[in-house]
Amino acid sequence: MKATQRTVRLDLTEPLRISRSTMSARDAVWLTIEHDGLYGHGEAVTSVYYGLDTDTLGRLLAAVDLHRFADPEGALEALRAGELAGDCPPAVTAAVEAALLDLVGKRAASPVHRLLGAAAAPVAATARTIGICAPLHAAAEARRLAAAGFEVIKVKAGTPDPEDDIERVRVIRDAAPRARLLLDPNGAWTPAQADALLPRLADLGVEAVEQPLAPGDPDTLGALAERSPLPVIADEDAVSLDDARRLAGRVHGVNVKLAKCGGVHAALRIAEAIEGSGTALMLGCLTASTLGLAPAVHLADRARWADLDGHLLLAHDPWTGIGGADGFVRASDLPGLGVEEAAA
Repeated sequence: MKATQRTVRLDLTEPLRISRSTMSARDAVWLTIEHDGLYGHGEAVTSVYYGLDTDTLGRLLAAVDLHRFADPEGALEALRAGELAGDCPPAVTAAVEAALLDLVGKRAASPVHRLLGAAAAPVAATARTIGICAPLHAAAEARRLAAAGFEVIKVKAGTPDPEDDIERVRVIRDAAPRARLLLDPNGAWTPAQADALLPRLADLGVEAVEQPLAPGDPDTLGALAERSPLPVIADEDAVSLDDARRLAGRVHGVNVKLAKCGGVHAALRIAEAIEGSGTALMLGCLTASTLGLAPAVHLADRARWADLDGHLLLAHDPWTGIGGADGFVRASDLPGLGVEEAAA
Protein backbone atom coordinates (compact mmCIF):
# COMPACT_ATOMS: atom_id res chain seq x y z
CA MET A 1 0.00 0.00 0.00
CA LYS A 2 1.13 3.51 -0.80
CA ALA A 3 0.08 6.61 1.13
CA THR A 4 0.21 10.20 -0.09
CA GLN A 5 -0.87 13.53 1.41
CA ARG A 6 -2.23 16.82 0.20
CA THR A 7 -2.93 19.98 2.22
CA VAL A 8 -5.76 22.34 1.24
CA ARG A 9 -7.29 25.50 2.66
CA LEU A 10 -10.96 25.43 3.66
CA ASP A 11 -12.43 28.94 3.72
CA LEU A 12 -15.72 29.56 5.51
CA THR A 13 -18.54 31.46 3.87
CA GLU A 14 -18.43 33.86 6.83
CA PRO A 15 -16.45 33.91 10.08
CA LEU A 16 -17.86 31.62 12.77
CA ARG A 17 -17.71 33.15 16.22
CA ILE A 18 -18.04 30.99 19.33
CA SER A 19 -17.43 31.88 22.97
CA ARG A 20 -13.69 31.25 22.88
CA SER A 21 -12.67 32.16 19.32
CA THR A 22 -13.59 33.24 15.79
CA MET A 23 -12.64 31.16 12.76
CA SER A 24 -12.70 32.14 9.10
CA ALA A 25 -10.70 29.24 7.62
CA ARG A 26 -8.82 26.09 8.54
CA ASP A 27 -6.46 23.73 6.75
CA ALA A 28 -7.21 20.12 5.91
CA VAL A 29 -4.73 17.34 5.26
CA TRP A 30 -6.04 14.68 2.90
CA LEU A 31 -4.62 11.18 3.20
CA THR A 32 -4.90 8.87 0.19
CA ILE A 33 -4.06 5.18 0.43
CA GLU A 34 -3.62 3.23 -2.82
CA HIS A 35 -3.74 -0.54 -3.20
CA ASP A 36 -4.19 -2.58 -6.37
CA GLY A 37 -5.41 0.41 -8.35
CA LEU A 38 -8.04 1.53 -5.85
CA TYR A 39 -7.85 4.61 -3.63
CA GLY A 40 -9.17 5.34 -0.16
CA HIS A 41 -9.37 8.87 1.22
CA GLY A 42 -9.50 10.43 4.66
CA GLU A 43 -9.25 13.94 6.06
CA ALA A 44 -7.76 15.51 9.19
CA VAL A 45 -8.30 19.20 9.89
CA THR A 46 -6.18 21.58 11.90
CA SER A 47 -7.38 22.62 15.34
CA VAL A 48 -6.00 25.26 17.66
CA TYR A 49 -8.07 23.80 20.50
CA TYR A 50 -6.50 20.35 20.08
CA GLY A 51 -3.04 21.72 19.22
CA LEU A 52 -2.89 20.33 15.68
CA ASP A 53 -1.36 22.32 12.82
CA THR A 54 -0.62 21.15 9.28
CA ASP A 55 3.01 20.24 10.00
CA THR A 56 2.03 18.13 12.98
CA LEU A 57 -0.78 16.39 11.12
CA GLY A 58 1.43 15.71 8.11
CA ARG A 59 4.27 14.34 10.23
CA LEU A 60 1.99 12.07 12.25
CA LEU A 61 0.11 10.78 9.22
CA ALA A 62 3.40 10.01 7.46
CA ALA A 63 4.61 8.08 10.52
CA VAL A 64 1.73 5.59 10.34
CA ASP A 65 3.41 2.47 8.94
CA LEU A 66 1.03 1.00 6.38
CA HIS A 67 3.77 -0.71 4.38
CA ARG A 68 3.96 -3.71 6.70
CA PHE A 69 0.42 -4.81 5.82
CA ALA A 70 -0.41 -6.90 2.79
CA ASP A 71 -3.82 -5.32 2.35
CA PRO A 72 -6.06 -2.59 3.81
CA GLU A 73 -8.23 -5.13 5.62
CA GLY A 74 -5.26 -6.20 7.72
CA ALA A 75 -4.29 -2.61 8.39
CA LEU A 76 -7.85 -1.75 9.45
CA GLU A 77 -7.93 -4.70 11.85
CA ALA A 78 -4.62 -3.59 13.36
CA LEU A 79 -5.91 -0.03 13.70
CA ARG A 80 -8.98 -1.23 15.60
CA ALA A 81 -6.72 -3.25 17.91
CA GLY A 82 -4.57 -0.20 18.62
CA GLU A 83 -1.56 -1.69 16.83
CA LEU A 84 -1.25 0.74 13.92
CA ALA A 85 -1.66 4.39 14.91
CA GLY A 86 -0.22 3.89 18.40
CA ASP A 87 -0.25 7.06 20.47
CA CYS A 88 -1.33 9.30 17.60
CA PRO A 89 -3.93 11.98 18.39
CA PRO A 90 -7.52 10.84 17.75
CA ALA A 91 -7.83 13.10 14.69
CA VAL A 92 -4.95 11.26 13.00
CA THR A 93 -6.35 7.84 13.89
CA ALA A 94 -9.76 8.89 12.55
CA ALA A 95 -8.30 10.07 9.23
CA VAL A 96 -6.31 6.86 8.72
CA GLU A 97 -9.36 4.76 9.60
CA ALA A 98 -11.53 6.75 7.17
CA ALA A 99 -9.10 6.17 4.30
CA LEU A 100 -8.89 2.46 5.11
CA LEU A 101 -12.67 2.11 5.41
CA ASP A 102 -13.08 3.89 2.08
CA LEU A 103 -10.59 1.54 0.45
CA VAL A 104 -11.95 -1.63 2.10
CA GLY A 105 -15.46 -0.66 1.04
CA LYS A 106 -14.39 -0.13 -2.54
CA ARG A 107 -12.61 -3.48 -2.59
CA ALA A 108 -15.76 -5.15 -1.27
CA ALA A 109 -18.09 -3.10 -3.51
CA SER A 110 -19.90 -2.11 -0.32
CA PRO A 111 -20.73 1.25 1.29
CA VAL A 112 -19.22 1.84 4.72
CA HIS A 113 -22.55 1.71 6.54
CA ARG A 114 -23.07 -1.82 5.23
CA LEU A 115 -19.61 -2.82 6.45
CA LEU A 116 -20.75 -1.56 9.85
CA GLY A 117 -23.92 -3.67 9.84
CA ALA A 118 -26.58 -1.24 8.61
CA ALA A 119 -28.66 -2.42 5.67
CA ALA A 120 -30.08 0.96 4.65
CA ALA A 121 -28.13 4.14 3.96
CA PRO A 122 -28.52 6.45 7.00
CA VAL A 123 -30.40 9.73 6.59
CA ALA A 124 -30.55 12.30 9.38
CA ALA A 125 -31.79 15.82 9.97
CA THR A 126 -28.66 17.77 10.76
CA ALA A 127 -28.42 20.83 12.95
CA ARG A 128 -27.12 23.94 11.23
CA THR A 129 -25.03 26.31 13.32
CA ILE A 130 -25.64 30.03 13.72
CA GLY A 131 -22.62 31.62 15.37
CA ILE A 132 -22.53 34.50 17.81
CA CYS A 133 -23.73 37.45 15.74
CA ALA A 134 -26.06 40.44 15.76
CA PRO A 135 -29.77 39.64 16.25
CA LEU A 136 -30.77 40.91 12.81
CA HIS A 137 -28.24 38.64 11.13
CA ALA A 138 -29.25 35.68 13.32
CA ALA A 139 -32.92 36.17 12.43
CA ALA A 140 -32.16 36.39 8.72
CA GLU A 141 -30.06 33.22 8.88
CA ALA A 142 -32.81 31.38 10.77
CA ARG A 143 -35.43 32.37 8.17
CA ARG A 144 -33.13 31.28 5.36
CA LEU A 145 -32.41 27.92 6.98
CA ALA A 146 -36.06 27.22 7.76
CA ALA A 147 -36.99 28.02 4.17
CA ALA A 148 -34.29 25.63 2.92
CA GLY A 149 -35.73 22.78 4.99
CA PHE A 150 -33.61 22.74 8.14
CA GLU A 151 -35.52 21.33 11.11
CA VAL A 152 -32.74 21.78 13.68
CA ILE A 153 -30.78 24.97 14.37
CA LYS A 154 -27.83 25.15 16.76
CA VAL A 155 -27.23 28.55 18.34
CA LYS A 156 -23.79 29.47 19.62
CA ALA A 157 -23.76 31.30 22.95
CA GLY A 158 -21.37 32.47 25.66
CA THR A 159 -21.07 36.23 25.12
CA PRO A 160 -19.86 38.40 28.01
CA ASP A 161 -23.43 39.62 28.50
CA PRO A 162 -25.75 36.59 28.72
CA GLU A 163 -28.68 38.78 27.72
CA ASP A 164 -27.15 38.84 24.24
CA ASP A 165 -27.55 35.06 24.10
CA ILE A 166 -31.16 35.24 25.27
CA GLU A 167 -31.97 37.85 22.62
CA ARG A 168 -30.30 35.80 19.87
CA VAL A 169 -32.34 32.75 20.81
CA ARG A 170 -35.52 34.84 20.97
CA VAL A 171 -35.16 36.29 17.47
CA ILE A 172 -34.20 32.89 16.03
CA ARG A 173 -37.24 31.32 17.65
CA ASP A 174 -39.47 34.05 16.18
CA ALA A 175 -37.89 33.67 12.72
CA ALA A 176 -38.06 29.86 12.69
CA PRO A 177 -40.94 28.95 15.02
CA ARG A 178 -41.07 25.27 14.04
CA ALA A 179 -37.33 24.59 14.26
CA ARG A 180 -35.83 22.51 17.02
CA LEU A 181 -33.23 24.65 18.80
CA LEU A 182 -29.99 23.49 20.39
CA LEU A 183 -27.73 25.86 22.33
CA ASP A 184 -23.95 25.66 22.65
CA PRO A 185 -22.02 28.03 24.96
CA ASN A 186 -18.80 26.00 24.52
CA GLY A 187 -18.19 25.94 28.26
CA ALA A 188 -18.57 29.69 28.80
CA TRP A 189 -20.99 29.77 31.74
CA THR A 190 -20.52 29.46 35.47
CA PRO A 191 -22.88 27.15 37.35
CA ALA A 192 -24.72 30.22 38.70
CA GLN A 193 -25.18 31.62 35.19
CA ALA A 194 -26.41 28.25 33.92
CA ASP A 195 -28.93 28.00 36.76
CA ALA A 196 -30.25 31.45 35.90
CA LEU A 197 -30.30 31.02 32.12
CA LEU A 198 -31.51 27.48 31.54
CA PRO A 199 -35.11 28.05 32.73
CA ARG A 200 -35.40 31.10 30.50
CA LEU A 201 -34.04 29.14 27.53
CA ALA A 202 -36.48 26.33 28.25
CA ASP A 203 -39.29 28.87 28.11
CA LEU A 204 -38.03 29.92 24.66
CA GLY A 205 -38.30 26.35 23.44
CA VAL A 206 -34.64 25.34 23.42
CA GLU A 207 -34.47 21.55 23.22
CA ALA A 208 -31.04 20.91 24.78
CA VAL A 209 -27.81 22.67 25.75
CA GLU A 210 -24.27 21.51 24.97
CA GLN A 211 -21.40 21.92 27.43
CA PRO A 212 -22.71 24.91 29.36
CA LEU A 213 -19.84 24.76 31.87
CA ALA A 214 -16.07 24.86 31.41
CA PRO A 215 -14.67 21.36 30.82
CA GLY A 216 -12.63 19.61 33.46
CA ASP A 217 -15.22 19.11 36.19
CA PRO A 218 -17.62 16.37 35.09
CA ASP A 219 -19.07 16.10 38.60
CA THR A 220 -20.28 19.69 38.45
CA LEU A 221 -21.63 19.15 34.94
CA GLY A 222 -23.48 16.05 36.10
CA ALA A 223 -24.95 17.92 39.06
CA LEU A 224 -26.16 20.68 36.73
CA ALA A 225 -27.73 18.11 34.42
CA GLU A 226 -29.63 16.60 37.35
CA ARG A 227 -31.33 19.90 38.19
CA SER A 228 -31.54 21.40 34.69
CA PRO A 229 -34.94 21.97 33.05
CA LEU A 230 -33.21 21.20 29.72
CA PRO A 231 -31.25 18.14 28.64
CA VAL A 232 -27.51 18.74 29.08
CA ILE A 233 -25.11 17.29 26.48
CA ALA A 234 -21.42 16.94 27.30
CA ASP A 235 -19.01 17.91 24.52
CA GLU A 236 -15.58 19.13 25.59
CA ASP A 237 -15.92 16.94 28.69
CA ALA A 238 -16.67 13.86 26.56
CA VAL A 239 -13.56 13.13 24.52
CA SER A 240 -12.68 9.50 25.13
CA LEU A 241 -14.40 6.22 25.90
CA ASP A 242 -13.42 6.62 29.54
CA ASP A 243 -15.01 10.09 29.61
CA ALA A 244 -18.24 8.71 28.19
CA ARG A 245 -18.30 5.91 30.75
CA ARG A 246 -17.84 8.42 33.58
CA LEU A 247 -20.68 10.57 32.26
CA ALA A 248 -23.10 7.78 31.32
CA GLY A 249 -26.31 8.20 33.28
CA ARG A 250 -25.19 11.58 34.65
CA VAL A 251 -25.82 13.78 31.61
CA HIS A 252 -28.53 13.53 28.99
CA GLY A 253 -26.19 13.21 26.02
CA VAL A 254 -22.58 13.05 24.87
CA ASN A 255 -21.40 14.73 21.69
CA VAL A 256 -19.17 12.28 19.86
CA LYS A 257 -16.90 13.73 17.18
CA LEU A 258 -14.79 11.26 15.24
CA ALA A 259 -11.79 13.60 15.24
CA LYS A 260 -12.14 13.85 19.01
CA CYS A 261 -12.62 10.18 19.93
CA GLY A 262 -10.52 8.47 17.24
CA GLY A 263 -12.88 7.47 14.45
CA VAL A 264 -15.85 5.30 13.56
CA HIS A 265 -15.05 2.28 15.68
CA ALA A 266 -14.18 4.42 18.69
CA ALA A 267 -17.57 6.13 18.29
CA LEU A 268 -19.30 2.75 18.12
CA ARG A 269 -17.59 1.70 21.35
CA ILE A 270 -18.84 4.88 23.02
CA ALA A 271 -22.37 4.26 21.72
CA GLU A 272 -22.27 0.75 23.15
CA ALA A 273 -20.93 2.01 26.50
CA ILE A 274 -23.75 4.52 27.03
CA GLU A 275 -26.58 2.35 25.69
CA GLY A 276 -29.32 1.91 28.26
CA SER A 277 -27.78 4.46 30.66
CA GLY A 278 -30.20 7.28 29.90
CA THR A 279 -27.44 9.18 28.12
CA ALA A 280 -28.11 9.60 24.39
CA LEU A 281 -25.67 9.87 21.52
CA MET A 282 -25.07 13.08 19.62
CA LEU A 283 -22.86 12.99 16.54
CA GLY A 284 -20.94 16.20 16.01
CA CYS A 285 -18.12 17.43 13.84
CA LEU A 286 -15.42 19.99 13.31
CA THR A 287 -15.64 22.37 10.37
CA ALA A 288 -14.39 20.15 7.55
CA SER A 289 -15.17 19.08 4.01
CA THR A 290 -17.63 16.41 2.92
CA LEU A 291 -14.69 13.98 3.00
CA GLY A 292 -14.17 14.70 6.69
CA LEU A 293 -17.90 14.47 7.49
CA ALA A 294 -18.72 11.32 5.50
CA PRO A 295 -17.59 8.68 8.04
CA ALA A 296 -19.91 10.13 10.70
CA VAL A 297 -22.82 10.31 8.25
CA HIS A 298 -22.55 6.53 7.86
CA LEU A 299 -23.35 6.37 11.61
CA ALA A 300 -26.01 9.07 11.65
CA ASP A 301 -28.99 6.77 12.18
CA ARG A 302 -27.58 5.73 15.56
CA ALA A 303 -27.74 9.22 17.10
CA ARG A 304 -30.53 11.13 18.82
CA TRP A 305 -29.00 14.40 17.63
CA ALA A 306 -26.94 14.90 14.46
CA ASP A 307 -24.81 18.02 14.16
CA LEU A 308 -23.05 17.25 10.90
CA ASP A 309 -22.96 20.61 9.15
CA GLY A 310 -19.22 21.37 9.03
CA HIS A 311 -19.12 21.11 5.25
CA LEU A 312 -22.11 23.45 4.94
CA LEU A 313 -20.13 26.29 6.52
CA LEU A 314 -17.57 26.31 3.71
CA ALA A 315 -17.43 28.82 0.87
CA HIS A 316 -16.48 25.89 -1.40
CA ASP A 317 -16.72 22.25 -0.40
CA PRO A 318 -14.07 20.37 -2.40
CA TRP A 319 -15.95 17.04 -2.07
CA THR A 320 -19.51 15.91 -2.74
CA GLY A 321 -21.62 12.94 -1.70
CA ILE A 322 -23.48 13.51 1.60
CA GLY A 323 -25.86 16.37 0.76
CA GLY A 324 -27.07 18.57 3.59
CA ALA A 325 -28.18 21.75 1.84
CA ASP A 326 -31.83 20.80 2.46
CA GLY A 327 -31.24 20.06 6.14
CA PHE A 328 -30.64 16.32 5.75
CA VAL A 329 -27.34 14.46 5.40
CA ARG A 330 -27.43 11.14 3.58
CA ALA A 331 -24.92 8.34 3.34
CA SER A 332 -24.34 7.08 -0.16
CA ASP A 333 -24.89 3.54 -1.42
CA LEU A 334 -21.71 3.87 -3.48
CA PRO A 335 -18.76 1.71 -2.38
CA GLY A 336 -16.65 3.05 0.47
CA LEU A 337 -17.44 6.48 1.86
CA GLY A 338 -19.34 7.34 -1.32
CA VAL A 339 -17.71 10.73 -1.84
CA GLU A 340 -15.99 12.27 -4.84
CA GLU A 341 -13.90 15.36 -5.45
CA ALA A 342 -16.02 18.25 -6.69
CA ALA A 343 -15.29 20.15 -9.85
CA ALA A 344 -12.91 23.03 -9.23
